[in-house]
Amino acid sequence: MAQHHQARIEFDPRFTVAEVPDRLFGSFVEHLGRCVYTGIYEPGHPTADADGLRQDVLELVRELGPTMIRYPGGNFVSGFRWEDSVGPKEERPRRLDLAWGVTETNQFGLSEFMKFCRATGVEPNMAVNLGTRGIEAALDLMEYANHPSGTALSDLRRSHGDEDPYGIKLWCLGNEMDGPWQVGQRTATEYGRIADQTARAMRMIDSSLDLVACGSSSRGMPTFGEWEAEVLSNCYDSVDFISAHAYYHPGDGDIPSFMASAQDMELFIDGVIATADAVGAKLKSDKKINISFDEWNVWYQLEWEKSEHAKWVEAPRQLEDHYSAMDAVVFGSLLITLLRRADRVTAACLAQLVNVIGPIMTEPDGPAWRQTTFFPFAEASKFGRGKVLRVNADSPGFATDKYGEVSSLHSVAVANEDGSVTVFAVNRDLNTPMTLEVDAGLASIGSVTCSTLTDEDPNAKNTLENQTRVTPVENQTVAVEGGKITVELPAMSWNTIRIA
Repeated sequence: MAQHHQARIEFDPRFTVAEVPDRLFGSFVEHLGRCVYTGIYEPGHPTADADGLRQDVLELVRELGPTMIRYPGGNFVSGFRWEDSVGPKEERPRRLDLAWGVTETNQFGLSEFMKFCRATGVEPNMAVNLGTRGIEAALDLMEYANHPSGTALSDLRRSHGDEDPYGIKLWCLGNEMDGPWQVGQRTATEYGRIADQTARAMRMIDSSLDLVACGSSSRGMPTFGEWEAEVLSNCYDSVDFISAHAYYHPGDGDIPSFMASAQDMELFIDGVIATADAVGAKLKSDKKINISFDEWNVWYQLEWEKSEHAKWVEAPRQLEDHYSAMDAVVFGSLLITLLRRADRVTAACLAQLVNVIGPIMTEPDGPAWRQTTFFPFAEASKFGRGKVLRVNADSPGFATDKYGEVSSLHSVAVANEDGSVTVFAVNRDLNTPMTLEVDAGLASIGSVTCSTLTDEDPNAKNTLENQTRVTPVENQTVAVEGGKITVELPAMSWNTIRIA
């Protein structure tokens, strides 16, 4: 008889971790590759509206369900002149983008981004350039974007056709300023001071802003921990978030460790919280700095490093990872981690939205389709609203080189506002299926359904030629008896269990 794991989780709707923040389901649009051009924006496409926005893509974005979009970068923002991206398109200058070695046409800019946000119902999250620019440019951008009227820059916006202010509340103070790849890289002290000065000046315009300081570009950075401590020592009182960025891939062929990537994300979150709280304690502050995990995904970086494109071309195919069923399961596990830590991770951005390591793919003048990673995000955004519950879990484990013994089951439960409970569960074992028993405590159990994403071929992908090769299907093994729920979780699977 084939091996079969037994696992169990229990929870009670009376015992909660935190309310799920709306901003946890954010995403990211950067001027990189084809994320913007022939991604969300393609005048002349059969589905394009009068603003050049692809309606087939907008439809998929609404189905995906992001709540917030970070823009315009990313590395791109550290050389960005926001003035280039406003006003009549025929007057906008073409610029060299040093971050990605391409030419930026600025045909999609701030006004077009806000139209995209309104069309999809998402909150804008704007990044300011603290690489080649600083306080003055950030204040000018704020005046243009958010002031109603009666000043030079607010009236300039109105003359460009946007009479109402944009009302942007969430702002990133630069991007990955610890990275040697960043235009205008700074030391932690230098960055902490410019972040503090910029934040204080921006709050003179609007004290209700939510501001994000740059944390480490990854947990693997040699300055991780030291960077957060020094930056926050300089700007603790003037910011609300410290950022975290993490990408995962099996580049060295260590698939078990790749399946357990969420272990690293968990350690990353623990480290940032500990460091931020230590700074707060030293400053004798009651304030808590939360985490904006504003870049996360599976990203095959080793393949990107080997790729080439002609220098200074427009919108080349960059970072277009094609995701497998296995990638989707790892991706879902990362989502589970963010939900489990929703008490302190109160904003997050899947990087990115379209084509560039995105859940949505497009072809110029052609179709748009869902990658495998689309489905875990869409289900989590739709059903993961409410309160995260405290979950006790018991599961066998598997061995990894990076993290030691790791539980095969990775799960979280969310009590929804309508009284239902959703359990997101991943079987991280590549080879062994699992019987999961769910004890819902005092929750009344109505109908129970389960959606499962898996594939016999871990490398199966959705492609232009076969756009629905990997999709979630109804799991027919759900059983309810004596107040207990059981369901069979296939090896290497993402599962959404809905308890009405």
